[in-house]
Amino acid sequence: VSIVICFTGIWRSLRTASLFLSLCLTISVFWCSYGVVFILGGQGVLKDTGDFRDALVPGLVTFTLALLIIAVVGFLCREVILAVVASAVSLASAHEVAMHYSTAFGSSAVACNYMIVCLVGGYFALGRILYFLTKEKIALPGTGMAKKKTQERIQPTSGSVNHFAATGLVLNMLSASVFGSRLLGLTGKLFIGQVPWLWAAGLYQVGICVLSYRAMDVLMATSFGFTSILKFAGGYCLLYPVWQPEEPSFPTPFLVVFSILFVVLALFLALRSPVDGLYLLFYVAYCIALACRPKGFLEDGPQGVDVAIFVASALMTLIHLYNVKASAKIPTGKGAVKALLARSSFLKLREGADLHAPYLGYSKYADAEVLGYACSVLASFAMTMTGDPQAPLATVVIPWVVVAGGILTLLGGSVAFARGKTLESSAFILYAVMWIIWGLTRYGGLYSTARSLHTAAGIIAFMLFNGFLVFCTLFLNIAWFFYSLTFSLVAVSFLLDALHALPAGYDIAATLIFGLVSFYCFLSALFNSTFEGSCLPMGRPLVQLSGVGGGMTKCLHLPARKASSVKRIADILKDGGTCGIPTDTVYVLVAACNRPDAVEKAHHSKRQAQDRPMSLWISSLKQLEPAKHLFTPLLWDFMEAAWPSPISLVVPRGEWVNFLGMKDSAKFVGTPQSVAIRIPDCSVTTHLIDLVGPIVVTSANPTGEADTTHHNQVYAKLGDKVDAVLCDGPSPENIASTVVDCTKIDSGNIGFFRVGLIPKSQVKLILILFLLP
Repeated sequence: VSIVICFTGIWRSLRTASLFLSLCLTISVFWCSYGVVFILGGQGVLKDTGDFRDALVPGLVTFTLALLIIAVVGFLCREVILAVVASAVSLASAHEVAMHYSTAFGSSAVACNYMIVCLVGGYFALGRILYFLTKEKIALPGTGMAKKKTQERIQPTSGSVNHFAATGLVLNMLSASVFGSRLLGLTGKLFIGQVPWLWAAGLYQVGICVLSYRAMDVLMATSFGFTSILKFAGGYCLLYPVWQPEEPSFPTPFLVVFSILFVVLALFLALRSPVDGLYLLFYVAYCIALACRPKGFLEDGPQGVDVAIFVASALMTLIHLYNVKASAKIPTGKGAVKALLARSSFLKLREGADLHAPYLGYSKYADAEVLGYACSVLASFAMTMTGDPQAPLATVVIPWVVVAGGILTLLGGSVAFARGKTLESSAFILYAVMWIIWGLTRYGGLYSTARSLHTAAGIIAFMLFNGFLVFCTLFLNIAWFFYSLTFSLVAVSFLLDALHALPAGYDIAATLIFGLVSFYCFLSALFNSTFEGSCLPMGRPLVQLSGVGGGMTKCLHLPARKASSVKRIADILKDGGTCGIPTDTVYVLVAACNRPDAVEKAHHSKRQAQDRPMSLWISSLKQLEPAKHLFTPLLWDFMEAAWPSPISLVVPRGEWVNFLGMKDSAKFVGTPQSVAIRIPDCSVTTHLIDLVGPIVVTSANPTGEADTTHHNQVYAKLGDKVDAVLCDGPSPENIASTVVDCTKIDSGNIGFFRVGLIPKSQVKLILILFLLP
C-alpha cells in the first residue's frame, strides 16, 4: 500500500503541483515504517513492557503534527477532501498516542478516524469514476481537478519551487522525534524498535533527494542527501548494541568536516532563501553536538538539538506548504539577497534557461556533482579513524563510508550519466563501489585481521581501472585529474594493508589528501553552479585536444519535445547555421537550402565524399507544386504514393531545383545528373521544414563512420562543427533510409543505391500496386 501511495503522489506531481503530493508521500512513509514496527513486534523483537509504546510513539507524534499542518494548509487553500483525509489520519495518530499513555482512551476512536478516511476516499474515487465515465459532464463537489491544472503546473526548469521539499522536512521531523522523545521523557529508551522510523526516513529522503534533482533544486537536493546520512547513522547506532557489547565511539574529525560542509551549503542556500539557510544551521549545531559527545546520538546534548530541529522542521514544513499553495506568501527573504548581489560587480548570480543545461544532450536532472564531491569528503575523513582490527565495529564508521561514500556517490554517478558526463559518472560509480566494499569488509567485521592475495587482486583491479580514469582526466581538467589521482593514493593504502605492508600513518595521510582535493572540488562546483565566472576554477585540460572537450565552445542542445526548441533551430538555420536533428530513421546534419554558405559549411564539416552527395528534403509535395509540370506523371504519382516515409528518391536534376530557391547551394546537392529528395515521416522534422523551407541533408557523421543513432553521438562527432543539436534521445531506427533510383522510372524500372529501413520488395510493391497497370 505504501509503495502504491508513493507512486501515485509522484506520478501526480509530474503534472500538477498540489498538496496531494505531500499527503501521499507523508502517508506512504508513515504506513511503511509503522508496518515494520508491527513486524518487529510479531517477531518477538519488542519483548519488554513498554517496548511497543517506545517504538511507536516517536513516529505517531511526528505524523500527528505533520498531517495536521497539511490539513490546515488544505483547509486554508480550500482543498477540503484532502484536508479531511489528512486531519482524520492525524487524529487517529493522536488518539493512538493517547491510548498508549492512558487506558481511558480506547482503540474505537482510532478506528472511527480511519473509517472517515475510507468514506472520504470512497467518495473521491466515486467522483473521479463518474467524471471519466460521463466524459466530464458529472463532477461531484470537491472531486474536480481539471480547473486547477493550468494554475498548478510544475515548471521543473525554473528551479524556483521544489514541491518535494515539504516531505523532506517532514522526514527531518521524524528522525528528530526519535531522539527528542527520549530527552523529553515520551519514551523510556532508545533501541532497535525505533530503527524503522529512522531508516524509512533515510530511504525516503534519498528518494526526495533524487526528486529534488528532477525539480532542478541542487542545493535542497544536496541538503537532503546530507541529512539522510544522519538518519542512516542514527539507525545504525541503535542497532549497534545488538551485536557489539562496547559503547560506540564517533570519529570526531569526520563530524567536524560534516559541520563545515553544512556551513558552506547553508551559506549558498541563504543566497536563494535566507530562511532555508538559517534552518540548515541547526544541522551544523547537531554535528558539533555529536562531535562533542563520545556516544553521539545516544547522549543528551545532540538530543537537545534534535528537539530544536523538530520544531524548526515543523515551521519550515508549514512555510513551504503554504507558499506553494497560497497567493499571499510567508516572507522568506528570497529577494533580499538577490537584490543585494545585483549591486555587486564581483559576484553575479547565474540565472536563466541555461542554468541547468546538461553537458551533453538533454537531461531531466540538475547536476549532482556537488553531492558526489561532498560524499567523497565525508567518506575519506571517516576513514581517518581506523579503529582496532580486532574489534572493527568499535568505531561507528560504516554508515559514513557506505552510505555517504557509497550509496550517495553512486546516486551522483547515475545523475552525471543522465546528464551526459560519461567520464565523471564512471569515476563516481567506481569510487562508490570501492567505498561500499571496503567499508563493509574493513569495518563490518568481515575483513578482521585476515589478509590474502585475493583481497590484493581485487584492489589491483580497481587501481587499474582508476589508472585509466586518471589518464582520461588529462583531457578533462586539472581538478578532476588530481581528484582521480589522489584516490589512487587511497587505493594504494588499501593494497598495502592487505599485504601487511602499510606504513604507519600512510593511510591517514592518503585519505586526508584525497579529502582536501574533494573539498576543493565541492567548493568549485558550488561556486560555478551559483555564480557567473570562475571563482574557483576546475582548470583547463592538461592535454589539449581539438574538437569537443578541447576547450571549444559547445553547441546548443535543445530538447525536441519543446516547440520553442524547434523554432530556435529554425531561426539558426535561417541565419545560416547548421544543425543536427532527429528523423524517422537516424540523426542527420541539415542546412537551409537557400543559404549556400551554410550548405557549404555542412558539406565540409563532415569530410563529405564525392560518391555520397547531399540530399534535399521537403515537408510536403505542395512545396514542389509550382514545378509539377517538370516531373513526369509517373514519377509524380510515385512520389505521392511513397511519401512520407524513409524512402529517398533519386530523380533527374532539372529546372525544378530553381523553384526551391537553392541558388548556389545546388552545386553541393546531388550530382550533375540527379538529386535525392525525400519527405520524412517525422512530425518534428516536417514542422521544422515548414518553418525553414526545403533543407539540404547529409548524415550526421564523418564520412566512413557508422550512422548516428543518438543526439549524444552527434554531439561527440560533430559538436564542434555544428551550431545546435535537436535532442530526442535514441533514434526510432538504427538504419538509414532506402535510396531508390528513379531516373528511369518512366520505362518501368527502378534501381537501388542503398537498401535501408524499407526493403526492396516493399518499394517495388508500391510501384506495382499503385502505379503500373
